[in-house]
Amino acid sequence: MKRLLFLLIAVTAISLSASAQTKTSLTAKVSTPTVQCDMCKERIESYLKRYDGVLSVNVNVKKKETTVKYLTDRTNIENLKTAIANAGYDADDVPANPDAYKELPKCCKKTEDGGGMGKPKQ
Repeated sequence: MKRLLFLLIAVTAISLSASAQTKTSLTAKVSTPTVQCDMCKERIESYLKRYDGVLSVNVNVKKKETTVKYLTDRTNIENLKTAIANAGYDADDVPANPDAYKELPKCCKKTEDGGGMGKPKQ
């Protein structure tokens, strides 16, 4: 009887400690209107993946939207927007860092700055 009681207590303690370690994650969509091409996609994804707490990143070039899944106890949406801006791209209401923007390849810059993918010739 004592063994059964001890086993029951041990299983309960292990269950409680395992559930206490569950991290809360969120998935957020950030508008990235200055994304132009696959090179932009690769830059943002590789830049954000280096941040602590970021679980996954997906940039949709056509929708000009970045989806980020992150741990809420390690980072927040404002930090992620700032990270995208520090990579040289606009993120929702956070403008791109001017120094980082200057370093972007021509195809990743805004059309008004002489960049962009251009229109295909017909």
